[in-house]
Formats: sequence, C-alpha cells, structure tokens
Amino acid sequence: QVQLVESGGGLVQPGGSLRLSCAASGRIFNIDPMGWYRQAPGKQRELVATITSGGSTNYAASVKGRFTISRDNAKNTVYLQMNSLKPEDTAVYYCYAYSRSTWKDWYQEVWGQGILVTVSS
Repeated sequence: QVQLVESGGGLVQPGGSLRLSCAASGRIFNIDPMGWYRQAPGKQRELVATITSGGSTNYAASVKGRFTISRDNAKNTVYLQMNSLKPEDTAVYYCYAYSRSTWKDWYQEVWGQGILVTVSS
C-alpha cells in the first residue's frame, strides 16, 4: 500500500507564492507519473500538472508560466512551486501518482488527502 502525504498549503495574498510537497511512502517499486489536481468550491477536479520520472512535464493552460512541478526520484517526492497566485487558484490541491509495489504488479492510482490553498487579501 502506498500513501501520499501533502504539505505546504495555506493562506497567501494575491501575487504571492507557495510551495506544495507530496511525499510517497510504503512499498514502492515504481511510481510514475506523479502530479497534482485541484478542486475549487462548486467545480470539478482538474489537472494542474504532471511529471514523469524522466522529467517530462505537462501543465494546465491556466497555470503555465506561473507554476513549476518538480520531483525528487530518490525521495519519491513531488513539488509544486506556485508563483503569481490568483484568487482563482483557491482550491483543495490533491497529489496523485501511479505506482506498483513489485515488478509483477499492475500500476494503481493513488491519491493524497488534499491540502487547502487559499489566495485572498
């Protein structure tokens, strides 16, 4: 069983920055890709960014140029650096990953518990 634990959320003023972290633990043979989704009040969950173990990234158009996703493969940790934050970035951010525990296993989707980011003056 793999667990994902997010940290780094909170309240920030418009134009400010926050860095989210998500650490995976448990029995991990492979974990790829890793990434972030978010869900604003009254809206559907949407993809924010993903990153593969090789460093290939993908971003939602709404965050491109402001957010940067990165990962530390040795630590099974993914980060989301969020700059120039806007009120519309307010949401619960969820870490996700596909992982398998042994070479024989199928990849399984794993989600974190979510962390709140509030952008407000």
